Amino acid sequence: MADTVGIITPAYRAEAWISGCVESVLAQTWPDWQHWIVSDDGVDYEDVLARGGIRDPRLHFLSTGKVGSGASSARNLGLDRLDTRYGATLDADDRFKPQKLERAVAALRDHAIVSMAIDERDEQGRALRLVGAGPDRTLSASTYKWTCLSMDSMIGWDRLKTDGRYDPDLPNMNDLDFLLRLFRTAPATWHIGTPLHDYLKLSASLSNGEGVTARMLAAKRTILDRLEAGSYPMADPRGAEGMAAFLRISLSAEATYPAALASRPGLLFEDHLEPLLHRS
Repeated sequence: MADTVGIITPAYRAEAWISGCVESVLAQTWPDWQHWIVSDDGVDYEDVLARGGIRDPRLHFLSTGKVGSGASSARNLGLDRLDTRYGATLDADDRFKPQKLERAVAALRDHAIVSMAIDERDEQGRALRLVGAGPDRTLSASTYKWTCLSMDSMIGWDRLKTDGRYDPDLPNMNDLDFLLRLFRTAPATWHIGTPLHDYLKLSASLSNGEGVTARMLAAKRTILDRLEAGSYPMADPRGAEGMAAFLRISLSAEATYPAALASRPGLLFEDHLEPLLHRS
């Protein structure tokens, strides 16, 4: 296993984005990786990339054999094939900054989970905001979301110390559910405050497309119910309490966000949520 990182990318209608995604992995300063691209739409992404001149023996291709079975099912298929010590996820429309894997591997030698700040951008690549930027530090399970208040797929983890699978039945928030499963045996993440992951907010993505508000609300309520029922045992004894408190505030923010957006067109949900967290 050594220090190889296994990267999982689910691909659904990703032809427009997959080349940039893979190129960002090829540009890593850490060369010891496997990148598993899992088609969930019947597209041959090996052929798509090859037609763009992108080939590399570290690239591996799988298919769910279905169309739209969901990112969780695709990720689980990839995870079942990994033979690497470290795991990482990368959505097809996102990008790694060049030092991401190098910084992650260095931290994973001492920590079970590494999280990192993200650089949010729009479909044209224009900067929107940073999330989680600041000093490198430990974030316990109970405090993690108060810093990483948006998205949870930017992590890396040591599969010998903690591991999990995604819940295909959740409509959204699958990344948070996965992280909560990792927190069963890992009390905290080592958080890298340098933004090393570009997250693109696409109008048609799972997190930002049509009908997303209802799905997000349902997922947040499901995870909150599970936390309150003790369904996520954690190594951090205050982990469930801290996560539940965050989700209650986030649900309140969801209720007031439409009015806030109407008065401030273009307002990001994160910019609406963050002041509410600081008041708590």
